[in-house]
Order: sequence, then C-alpha cells, then structure tokens
Amino acid sequence: MKNASFRHIKPEIRILGVDDGPFDKSSKKVPLVATVFRGGKSLEGVLKSEIEVDGTDVTEKLIRMVGKSPHLGQLRVVIVDGITFAGFNVLDVKKVFRELGLPVIAISRDRPNMRDISKAIKHLPGWSKRWKLLKSAGRIYPVQTKQRGGPVYMQPVGVARKDAEQILRLSSVRSLIPEPVRAAHLIATAIVVGESYGRA
Repeated sequence: MKNASFRHIKPEIRILGVDDGPFDKSSKKVPLVATVFRGGKSLEGVLKSEIEVDGTDVTEKLIRMVGKSPHLGQLRVVIVDGITFAGFNVLDVKKVFRELGLPVIAISRDRPNMRDISKAIKHLPGWSKRWKLLKSAGRIYPVQTKQRGGPVYMQPVGVARKDAEQILRLSSVRSLIPEPVRAAHLIATAIVVGESYGRA
C-alpha cells in the first residue's frame, strides 16, 4: 500500500491512540485500550481488548477491535505507544496498515535500544519472528512535539515523515506524548490498579 495522502491535516483529525496496562510476573493478560480523539482535544470513544503477556496476539486483537468499531470510518491515523505490548507481544505495524487502511505512528519517550531488546527476547518462543517484526517496523526519527523538553521518537508506517510530525505536534497538547496515547495509558492503568498515574 502507498502512504496515506494528507493534503491538509485538520485540527480535528480523528486519531486512535493505543496503549496497554501495567503488569507483573503473575500477570497472564493485560488490557489493550484505544481512545478515539478529535486531534488532541476531544475524547469521542474508548475501545478495550485483552492481550497475553509476552504473547503473539496483539496484532490480531488490535485489528479485530478497531475493525468492528463504528468509529473506523472516521479514523485517519493510529498512534501506538511503541510496538511492544505486554512485555514482548510485538505489533506488526505494517499488517495493521494493510488490514485497516490506516497509517500507524509508533512513538516512544526514549530511543529504542535494539541491542538490549534483541537480548531480552531470545528466551521467548518464536523470538526470531518477533525480532523480524521489530526490525521491519521502519526507521526511527526524533520529533520535537513541544517547545520545551526532549524529543520523542517515532516510527511512521504508511505516512510521510513530515505529516507524521505534524500529527504528533497537533495532538500533543498537554505533554510530549500525544493526548490519545496519554489517555489510553491512564485508562488502561486504572483498569489494572484502580487509579490512573503517569504520562502527565
């Protein structure tokens, strides 16, 4: 598929922000939460699924969750908090783009350390497939979403770098992290521990 075309990115572009909940050694599953936002200002919907810790189901669960949502027709882009969820349940961002027809922007506060990640996943079943997905997710770019504070890092799939940067800046209204992802994190955390924290 070719990159999505954004002739003009509207302030109220419909964005899906995705994050997972916290977990510990006893956890088998964690919530996967997606929020639907108009730009970075107005929350219009929340979606929820569950994924396995260190499993391989996040791609299918995300595609299914979004694909059956009545919000799908209005969505223009998906922003995910990294491409590893619930430990090392690796998201196939290119498959999400192909199946849903929505560009994906993976973001992280810190630049991913691929050397450390490669060491960490080698004890998991199917580690070579996980590693292939991680390596194929695309180039990592820094982007300054706010005037103050360090950059965040992004891997855009199905969207030009300049358009991805504009979308991230437009939706990062309260912190360095885009509001749809920040809200998804707060909701997922509250589901697990009973209250929200982090991503302020």
